[in-house]
Amino acid sequence: MSERNASLARFIAAVTIWSVLLAPATAVAQTPAVSFAGKTVNLIIGFGAGGGYDTLGRVLADHFGAHLPGKPTVVAQNMPGGGSFRAASYVYNQAPKDGTAIALISRDAALGPLTGQAGALFDATKLSWLGTPLTETNICIANRTSGVENVQDLKKKTLIVGDTGPGTGTHAYPKALNAILGFKFRLVGGYQSTANVFLAMERHEVDGICESLDSVKARRPDWIPSGTVSVLFQGGIKPSPELKGVPFVVDLAHDPKDKQAIEFLYIGQGIGRPFIAPPDLPPATLKMLRDAFDATMKDPAYIDGMKKRRYSLDPESGPELERLIEKAYATPKTVINRIAALIQ
Repeated sequence: MSERNASLARFIAAVTIWSVLLAPATAVAQTPAVSFAGKTVNLIIGFGAGGGYDTLGRVLADHFGAHLPGKPTVVAQNMPGGGSFRAASYVYNQAPKDGTAIALISRDAALGPLTGQAGALFDATKLSWLGTPLTETNICIANRTSGVENVQDLKKKTLIVGDTGPGTGTHAYPKALNAILGFKFRLVGGYQSTANVFLAMERHEVDGICESLDSVKARRPDWIPSGTVSVLFQGGIKPSPELKGVPFVVDLAHDPKDKQAIEFLYIGQGIGRPFIAPPDLPPATLKMLRDAFDATMKDPAYIDGMKKRRYSLDPESGPELERLIEKAYATPKTVINRIAALIQ
């Protein structure tokens, strides 16, 4: 054999040996496909049965599994407590980090740790944000029989409103606005969901609530059109085109510092009804959950279920929620401290 051919033979042999040695290592380095075949995914809803969060969670649970690898069963479970702080804290501290536990929490609960709320035992910047089915406008409403028909009345007369707990708009908005704008809300707590507050309004145990427009439309579609309730004002990232002529709460403040405080107070409306997962998920698992959430938002059967319940279709992705959380947590400390003190 010539020297040239011998050298070529040695080179081919070396390449063959290295190919054999490297093949197992390459196979090990590849991320295995995530599959949930035969498993159950638990969707924890941070409120009691019958309210707006419960309805949204169960609609998503009906369709979410179809978009996960292996098509697992998705079981909705209620875990009320602390305006969904209990559910968020469970997901953050105790839930398995394998994609089999997700939760639906209050938009305002995300700001709980920032404002030092008791029971908010989690770091919102480390949670895995999957997305929200909708962004929202919050409205404060009053029974027509209450004698409070507009914001001017609200500065003169007491309005008794139902409160589903710290971490929710039913608690934070009226409490803070009493101090900032001089309103006369009186909060009555102990309600596990807004469904209970709606019943209490019909029984005249309370006369109002601060709740999302979509939730009111879904659960009591005749209230606003029939004039059963008055919409006193609205709040959120921007005014709703559905509520022409209804005051936007930021515009009710005249002091720039008050306007900034109210803007921070309502930043959660952009977070909507957020679905979360535990922190520190494997990247492939987080991507799988986010992809399944995004696919569910486009699922015709899911869309039909939302429309039947009169919910709007305005979803935001997990990365977008992450951006809003980062923005909220970058708010000047003086503003945060002011709102934190007001909503305790």
